[in-house]
Amino acid sequence: MAAAEPTNGHNPEPMTPTEIRSEFSHHDPTIARINNGSFGCCPATIIAAQQRHQLLLLRQPDFYFFKTLKPAILHTRRLIQTLINADHVDEVSIVDNATTAAAIVLQHTTWSFFSSNFQPGDAALILHYAYGAVKKSVQAYISRAGGHVIEVHLPFPVKSSSEIVHEFQEALKTGKANGRRIRLAVIDHITSMPCVVIPVKELVKLCRKEGVDRIFIDGAHAIGNLNINVKDIGADFYASNMHKWLFCPPSAAFLYCKMSTEFSDLHHPVVSHEYGNGLAVESAWIGTRDYSAQLVLPEVMQFVSRFEGGLEGIMKRNHERVVEMAELLVEAWGTELGAPPEMCASLAMVGLPTCLGVESDSDALKLRKHLREVFKVEVPIYYRAPSPSPMEGEFDPITGYVRISYQVYNVVDDYFRLRDAVNTLVETRFTCALLP
Repeated sequence: MAAAEPTNGHNPEPMTPTEIRSEFSHHDPTIARINNGSFGCCPATIIAAQQRHQLLLLRQPDFYFFKTLKPAILHTRRLIQTLINADHVDEVSIVDNATTAAAIVLQHTTWSFFSSNFQPGDAALILHYAYGAVKKSVQAYISRAGGHVIEVHLPFPVKSSSEIVHEFQEALKTGKANGRRIRLAVIDHITSMPCVVIPVKELVKLCRKEGVDRIFIDGAHAIGNLNINVKDIGADFYASNMHKWLFCPPSAAFLYCKMSTEFSDLHHPVVSHEYGNGLAVESAWIGTRDYSAQLVLPEVMQFVSRFEGGLEGIMKRNHERVVEMAELLVEAWGTELGAPPEMCASLAMVGLPTCLGVESDSDALKLRKHLREVFKVEVPIYYRAPSPSPMEGEFDPITGYVRISYQVYNVVDDYFRLRDAVNTLVETRFTCALLP
């Protein structure tokens, strides 16, 4: 894990609770915001740093683009290189978001089908719980190129990482049936909905053992949430958003590409003047636009250094507190966690009382809207369809789960408000069927 940027040779003053409130005072004070996972957060000092970059651009655009932008993006790349333990800065490209990173990898894979390096019917493997935009990207690129897409159906609720490893092994066997080759595996580090930390290192080893050509880890939620060591994980590609858990403004992300001649012809989907100069340089210039969100990582590292233990300390406390809040809700509602604490990071799935009658994705969205508008609580809700063959002893299974997050701005009253809102719904015999 990288050290923070130096602050004139002095240790920064620790962040006080009052200063934390001030840094996030632009948040709507009427809302219990326990959904950092969707869009992240950005402190006031980082917003100010972004605005300084924006004003520098507007003040003297030519000087900014020719003299300031490239060195600033290179600085960001070097910081990410250290954070993720990459061997070389040229392995790190800065892009808009993890979806853009996925498009870069999938575009490269598509060309392998068109050039006959891969054959029609060769497969790409993706988790059933993969992020929706990435699943659509796999369909758009791989299926249209003649590839076969295999979804790994993972259990939920999940009891241990061994369940995930087992299902992945079975999917690899299925994918290789009838002589088919698996050319690409797309594996989430933390799935989005439902959110579960995936044992990526173990799955990468399985892929290598079974001859999967390329492995892409979609770590959209990971940086600032988990320690990332790309050499230890061993995948060919790794992407993560810096605006979700690393305090950057939206949108900023990185794509790691392991140094290899095989991947020397990766390109950004937006072709501009830097085409052919390597992915990292191409990504640093895709035309006139606002790059400021990608340039404030030095200020972010100063910000996190003001917390005990720096970024490591933030991640540890966020995990401990989200587990504590999740267990509080489980006890209040008489339900269960969707995954054991060690598979939760800074997000956790908590079962809702079954009497609320969450019976579809539509019900989940309507209940989320109801909590926002009536109780001023912002929290995603996941619908888990009942299994056609329920487990022995499973009666009245939980079908609705909230996904709670914990970030430095959260306080226990946010979770009390969610707890009390759901208890009120239960006491008044509310069901989703009552919602328009």
